[in-house]
Amino acid sequence: MATNSTSEPTKDELKAAKKLLKAQEKMQLEAERARQRISKAALEVEREAGRTRMSGHERREQLINVSRHLFAEKGYEAVSVEEIAQWASVSKPVIYEHFGSKDGLYAVILDRETRELLNTVTTHLKPGHPRTMLEQAVYAFFTYIDEHPDGYRVLLKDAPAAKGAGAYSGLVNDIVDKCETVLADAFGRFGLPRKSAGIYARALVGSVALTGQWWEEERHISKEEITAQVVNFVWNGLTDLKANPTLTADKKLI
Repeated sequence: MATNSTSEPTKDELKAAKKLLKAQEKMQLEAERARQRISKAALEVEREAGRTRMSGHERREQLINVSRHLFAEKGYEAVSVEEIAQWASVSKPVIYEHFGSKDGLYAVILDRETRELLNTVTTHLKPGHPRTMLEQAVYAFFTYIDEHPDGYRVLLKDAPAAKGAGAYSGLVNDIVDKCETVLADAFGRFGLPRKSAGIYARALVGSVALTGQWWEEERHISKEEITAQVVNFVWNGLTDLKANPTLTADKKLI
């Protein structure tokens, strides 16, 4: 009679697993609390600065900074013009004077962060070996997340379609298009079907983007290590591509 070869975990193993899970949950909670403290401290700085006289440009930048913090923490819908005005130490008409509406303010922040992410990636890219360029691009992506955490969270937050929903997915699609062009050229040189470049571009960019979302929350490994791990996965996956891949398992078992 066939027996189940999979052994049940012991009490000690279950206890260790629960302890590990509890430690991870505690770490995530502490990271979230630390992030909230940093965000609130930054808002307090902006509030104090708002009480001083500013030029039109300085006031506009201050309003953007305050709103970026709030949108990153709460999302678009949960933030009111009144709250932005309170933290910026200004009246509501000042916000309307600069941006017309909350929608206009939100759109300015989305546009700025989109351009900042693209600029960070493109400025890090230098001509060279394909693996080196891959490392540069991935490192630049995590650099943006590291240096612009509020901006990245704004890009990830959901918002009504009319107010910029899909900004991040749209940005990812733009990167996919650029990646597809690069891969298509490379595939042509190595005798691989160019028509498959779109599939691999989406797999590559999608894996990096999802890892970025995870790392933004976790942050228990360094930017250098997460870059090395991602590049290791992507590069070694790309180095042995088959021109006409097939499934190796029986279709009935899939």
